[in-house]
Amino acid sequence: MAKLSPMIRVIDTKCCVNVSQPRRLLSYKAFILVLTFFVYCSYHLSRKPISIVKTVLNQNCSNMTDPNHTNNSHWCDWKPFDGDNSQTLLGFVDSAFLFAYAFGMFFSGVIAERMDLRIFLSIGMILSAVFNVMFGLGYTFNIHALWFYLAAQALSGIVQSTGWPGVVTVMGNWFSKGSLGLVFGIWNSHTSLGNILGSVIASAFVSSAWSMSFIIPGLIIGVLGVIVFFVLVPEPALVGLPNPNNSDDSPAGVSPPPRRRNIPVYAEGPDEERASLLDNEDPPVACYDGSDKTPANIEEEKAINYFGALKIPGVVEFSLCLFFAKLVSYTFIYWLPNYIKKSTTYSPEESGNLSTLFDVGGIIGAIAAGLLRDYTGMPACTCAVMLITAVPMMFVYNLYGDLTFGFNVFLLIVVGTLVNGPYALITTAVSADLGTHESIRGNAKALATVSSIIDGTGSIGAAVGPLIAGPISQTGWINVFYMLMGANVCALLLLTRLVIREVREFLLICRQGRSTPAL
Repeated sequence: MAKLSPMIRVIDTKCCVNVSQPRRLLSYKAFILVLTFFVYCSYHLSRKPISIVKTVLNQNCSNMTDPNHTNNSHWCDWKPFDGDNSQTLLGFVDSAFLFAYAFGMFFSGVIAERMDLRIFLSIGMILSAVFNVMFGLGYTFNIHALWFYLAAQALSGIVQSTGWPGVVTVMGNWFSKGSLGLVFGIWNSHTSLGNILGSVIASAFVSSAWSMSFIIPGLIIGVLGVIVFFVLVPEPALVGLPNPNNSDDSPAGVSPPPRRRNIPVYAEGPDEERASLLDNEDPPVACYDGSDKTPANIEEEKAINYFGALKIPGVVEFSLCLFFAKLVSYTFIYWLPNYIKKSTTYSPEESGNLSTLFDVGGIIGAIAAGLLRDYTGMPACTCAVMLITAVPMMFVYNLYGDLTFGFNVFLLIVVGTLVNGPYALITTAVSADLGTHESIRGNAKALATVSSIIDGTGSIGAAVGPLIAGPISQTGWINVFYMLMGANVCALLLLTRLVIREVREFLLICRQGRSTPAL
């Protein structure tokens, strides 16, 4: 059972007086939106440094002067990544995190449904800080054992899996269906913003003391984890506010307030009551009473199991599609700085900073995909269009991205938009739609399980992509791009049934002379 933190108890008790329920609800929603945005931004900020630090763990030493005048072409590399198999070892380091993350994701959703989300997230964030700092200390204490870096990444991946089911469930508790595509599209920019900030911070220290590239992001997520423990309100009913996923629009155990501006509901009621509604009388406010008990004896919803979640229409298709979509996205995230450095004359700092433009495109893609989903009501078609368009653009980027700096910038933004749009839409608005599907009667408890299944499946793809990209890159980077283009085609094919269904529904509605469908 979730409980209010002592700080929120005091604040809500003092500030609730003489504040209307709609205003309180709006204030809490804005606060939750901003807080969860920066919470998950910090998750991505802390997992991004490894892609930047790779450029100095293994780099081109031929352009540098060897102070010892040896014939070793790897003299400037960091052991154990100083051999001819360095790309494979770096792929193992990436995959240690990503496979552990995917493994943890399938369990974190189940745990999140049964645990106080405030404590669940704060523990995950603080432990993420610990293991992030652990990796950075490898430089400080001159550690060259491969197992140390693999362990740090694997442990970090497990605790980082607490982030997505946690924040999505909190958002699902506070926000109902509606323009989810746009809301989640904007909100989901935390992923790209976190990647950008993580790249900038890591790039600032990568050539001087790369330990700080991990330690500073670790401190940021750790501090935010402490803040979450003191101020997060996981669900509206804890402060006497209605849950948007409940049919009576009120927290369990709390008498629902009279509806406002909905006169037909009270058509047979007393004239005085109807008149008060016309005068916009504020409904009574259910405030937190300052006690240690949960307000209004909130009734717990029954958590859904994995088999029940898999039966929801669309969960399997979108999960498998996300496998390939995240494979492409995370291969770019983990290998793009390295690719830019090896295919151009840019320094590690310049390569890291330039790679952030892929995430700038991700912000644009998330918002664009959300808008298209809201306007058309066709999420599968929206994803399909972006997936198929990304294929030729990735080919063009590989061939002509190094012609000029300006053309590189333009292509990175375009590719980032097309690659990240479907990924962002599936993990946010689509997950929220499926997690509150009519077949499970809007059970908000199902949202954590559905999102963990979808994102967990996608995370396996995210682990596979960087793992195989390292060995493939040794045969030529063009082969890596062929692999990415093939993965996008696979993602498209997996959505075929849903795309056909959406097109048929659209044509049927057009024949009937109605507007486009809305989810």
